[in-house]
Amino acid sequence: MSIAEAYNSWANIYDTNENKTRDLDKKATIKTLSKYSFSKVLELGCGTGKNTAFLIKKAKNITGLDFSDEMLNKARKKIKSSKVNFIKTDLTHKWQVADNWFDLVTCSLTLEHIEDLNQIFKQAHQKLQIDGYFFVCELHPYKQYTGSKARYETEKGVHVLQTYLHHLSDYLSAAQNQGFKLIEINEWFDNDEKQLPRLISFVFQK
Repeated sequence: MSIAEAYNSWANIYDTNENKTRDLDKKATIKTLSKYSFSKVLELGCGTGKNTAFLIKKAKNITGLDFSDEMLNKARKKIKSSKVNFIKTDLTHKWQVADNWFDLVTCSLTLEHIEDLNQIFKQAHQKLQIDGYFFVCELHPYKQYTGSKARYETEKGVHVLQTYLHHLSDYLSAAQNQGFKLIEINEWFDNDEKQLPRLISFVFQK
């Protein structure tokens, strides 16, 4: 099963099944981006619109990109606003949106499914205005080192998705290669900070 097919299958239960990673990502996104001002947002891997619901409270325009038809169907049913446009897009190909237009690009729980970080950071840089922000929130490399991957339960058992390991240095190198400046970096824990952090987030600036 391809990654796109897996997310199509996952879509019906994505918002409702128990998922600590999804819930912590939502928390990290709100806590981080509440500090920033933005009006035109490009949301990479928007999925069911989990974070779109927050972004729409601050932004005047949001473009959400995702490669899963079923995830996008859920998003369109959930987020009914003229300010939002969802477009089916394979992020590993050229994104059909304007260059130098957005003041915020977001990417959450998406890059573990993409092998080449450099082409994502390159396009994000192209799409951003000068001084625009690129927010990234992903499964922490420490969790990946232990074998943790995106997964969901089905009637036939747990389905584990194909993923790629990205080290902390991979994110920082991809950003540096495109001329991004690191503004902040945070680690996100479930409850006990003595355990491994679940997520890592970055805010870069063009």
